[in-house]
Amino acid sequence: MKDTLGVYYYPNPQHPENRMYVRRFGGRIEFRMWNRDDAQVWEKHNWLPMDVIRQAAQMFRAMGKESDPTTLYDEAVAQRLLSEE
Repeated sequence: MKDTLGVYYYPNPQHPENRMYVRRFGGRIEFRMWNRDDAQVWEKHNWLPMDVIRQAAQMFRAMGKESDPTTLYDEAVAQRLLSEE
């Protein structure tokens, strides 16, 4: 899907108030979260490259945390959406 902010998908379809925007920048895929009810989510969080997200996931695992940020930042979905552009 696409709107004035760019190409996006719903990282959790049960919560359509959240969108994950994707773009190619400098040859890599980047992600940025948007929330319909909280404009600060977009304003305070910059574009994140996938390698940073993977590093965060490794840190979470090393700390024994069960949450995995890569579940929200789906590189395969991003690649498919961007290839259709």
